[in-house]
Amino acid sequence: MQPYPTPHIDASPKDFAPVVLMPGDPLRAKYIAENFLTNPILINNVRGVQGYTGSYQSCPVSVMASGMGMPSMGIYSYELYNFFGVEAIIRVGSAGSMQESVQLRDIVIGQGACTDSAFSHTFQLPGSFAPLASYRLLEHCVNAAKAAGLPYHVGNLLSSDIFYHDDPDSTERWSKMGVLAVEMEAAALYMNAARAGKHGLALCTVSDHLLTGEATTAQERQNSFIDMMRLALDTAAAFLG
Repeated sequence: MQPYPTPHIDASPKDFAPVVLMPGDPLRAKYIAENFLTNPILINNVRGVQGYTGSYQSCPVSVMASGMGMPSMGIYSYELYNFFGVEAIIRVGSAGSMQESVQLRDIVIGQGACTDSAFSHTFQLPGSFAPLASYRLLEHCVNAAKAAGLPYHVGNLLSSDIFYHDDPDSTERWSKMGVLAVEMEAAALYMNAARAGKHGLALCTVSDHLLTGEATTAQERQNSFIDMMRLALDTAAAFLG
């Protein structure tokens, strides 16, 4: 019995490109498809989670939303890797800075992803797992960021299950360990990629600063996110090249 379509993705493997960009927001997926891809075709809209396939620099690329949080990212990345033949997923999202040196609108490239989640328990490991990005994607991304002259940082993200934290000192504790920024999906992506033998990378634009209280305006977020979208697409093209 074929594993597709699934309860979450009404498509077949031929509908997806080898690389999928995954913003959290379905409307951001739509924006990427309509503004950066050539001849984008809607391939999924189950639960309003829009997925498109088109081309970028003559390379086939898909873009589909992941939703918010590790459970949602866990579902979509698992199905794409294991049921739809996708080789690489690049998350494009927002994050809150946890370091003074990581400024608003900077791009954080997640070399690793710490987490306060119990997501790794599903793998029944006799210890703690360190979720890491695909080095192949990471190298392509850093090279593309350098070539474009973008402000970027490479290091650890924190993938948290908690948006409204009851512990006022949690940010300080993670910051002391050198964690650059907090978001909510990367660790699940990296773990599913590792288990499937595939590639995963998270790119996050800093939309707010947890130490200073600074935050970007809607216009600033739009412009900064465009830089990140182009970087993700350039990374995808280099991966496929």
